[in-house]
Amino acid sequence: MSPVDLKNLTPEQLTEFLQGLGKEAFRARQLLRWIYKRGVCDLAAMTDLSKALREDLAERAVISDWEPETVQVSRDGTRKYLFRLADGETVETVRIPMEGGRSTLCISSQVGCAMQCSFCLTGSFGLTRNLTIAEIVNQVCAARKDGPVNNIVLMGMGEPLHNLDNVIGALQILYAPEGFDYSPRRITLSTSGLVPQMEELGRRIRVGLAVSLTAANDALRDRLMPINRRYPLDQLMTACRNYPLKPGERITFEYILLRGVNDAVADARELVRLLHGVKAKVNLIAFNEYAGSPFQTPDDRTIRRFQTFLLDHGLVAVRRASKGRDILAACGQLKGELENCTCPGQEKEGDA
Repeated sequence: MSPVDLKNLTPEQLTEFLQGLGKEAFRARQLLRWIYKRGVCDLAAMTDLSKALREDLAERAVISDWEPETVQVSRDGTRKYLFRLADGETVETVRIPMEGGRSTLCISSQVGCAMQCSFCLTGSFGLTRNLTIAEIVNQVCAARKDGPVNNIVLMGMGEPLHNLDNVIGALQILYAPEGFDYSPRRITLSTSGLVPQMEELGRRIRVGLAVSLTAANDALRDRLMPINRRYPLDQLMTACRNYPLKPGERITFEYILLRGVNDAVADARELVRLLHGVKAKVNLIAFNEYAGSPFQTPDDRTIRRFQTFLLDHGLVAVRRASKGRDILAACGQLKGELENCTCPGQEKEGDA
């Protein structure tokens, strides 16, 4: 049998694995602390475990440890990592500096993506496969070698809800007190709108929800985001209204502004109407142009007018600063360049 990667096991599964070896449940908590709090992947260095347990584990298990194949650092401090996976595929992660010396890590959930959003480069690659639990959490482990990570957003390559079980398993490790010990308030998951999976996510685990919207009517959203043809806006908004939120929490709606496509006052009016009755925050993102793109970035005056209309009509609307433009920080750009991909596309809403 192939050895088990301990990073592929949730805290509950790790406990069961050790009990199957005749070991006490508290050994799982010890291992979690070594792996995630201390960043130790060498069993021999785990000195509070008995030599016999370490030898047993060495025969049956491994602990994967990632180093990036490529790192690009922006003038604004954004760091873009490209990781080469065991099967030769690649995945991207972005570390985004925030105010007060804090940082947010944008992590991926799949190699490629099946959603085919017209503005997303990753979608143009198509879906290769889901990431494992270990491959999701290893992005965090690797980035923390460069310093603390305060917030995590699942907004990188892939649709997280298309890999729901492994994403939930990774969240359980991120939340575990002996693991990374993140609060659910520090983690946000972005979806293009897989309605049944949104409902399942809300039942199974707590996490901040962001919805990639980009259009406030079905005709336009059908064109920009094909998932809308399966789960149109009335179904999506019902799922958003029913999503479990704590007092004071809101769903973030990500809206990429495309010149002449969805940036007019009439579009803003439709958006206000659509989000009526939803505990919403709108994240406005100016489109990041690329050579050969069918879309363009709106001018600053148009963006300010759009935001002002939302604010004047009672919506929380934030214009997100674009970072890392000088290092191919948008989702899929570094992968595309290094693998000589000539597919057109654009960043997913949550990416730097």
